[in-house]
Amino acid sequence: MLATLQETLAKLASLDREVVAIAWLSLRVSVSAVLLGSCLGIPLGALVAVTDFPGRQTVIGLLNALMGLPPVIVGLVLYLLLSRSGPLGPFGLLFTPGAMIAAQTVLVAPLVAALSRQILADAEAHLGEQLRSLRLGTVRRAAALVFDARFSLVTVVLAAFGRAISEVGAVLVVGGNIAGQTRTMTTAISLETQKGDLPLALALGAVLIGLVIVLNAAASLLRGYALRAYG
Repeated sequence: MLATLQETLAKLASLDREVVAIAWLSLRVSVSAVLLGSCLGIPLGALVAVTDFPGRQTVIGLLNALMGLPPVIVGLVLYLLLSRSGPLGPFGLLFTPGAMIAAQTVLVAPLVAALSRQILADAEAHLGEQLRSLRLGTVRRAAALVFDARFSLVTVVLAAFGRAISEVGAVLVVGGNIAGQTRTMTTAISLETQKGDLPLALALGAVLIGLVIVLNAAASLLRGYALRAYG
């Protein structure tokens, strides 16, 4: 055990090329997915929060349900769509980082939409009457609420990143865990543990935990700043 820990620390201290490459790919995939998911989820959540339409409660319930969407199901559906015989097969995206980004985007977009809707619905309860008195249209009201709740929405984005960076099921199915191409930290940890390469698995685990701690610290600092600046 001591030798394993020493080798793990050596990999981290020397910035082992394999560890860095896997961590960098994981960051690229997750950041891309969160950006896409946020671009889809925040506007959707804002429109649902400020708009009253038939079936609104059903949409809200659906968004909340999709927050717990099983990753392996997402991976399976995307695999069928992207496989050679699937409708998107000609694009050749299966077992590429693009497929992994698509899988993570499908997972985080409902999370961002549902959490954004709740935050913006609360903001609407406080500012909605004032915004309606200004005769702002739906889109402009939604944009005003998004700006007002921007610090809270950043924490939503950070939460989405936390889910994306720690996801394993969907990216394993559509990425294939190919060395040097589609191997992320989570899939590599699973594989290397099974192979018995514990130093590499522990080094990747330490990097992953470090990222999660940094994210939580950033979210806490941001909430503190928002409270001090805006009350």
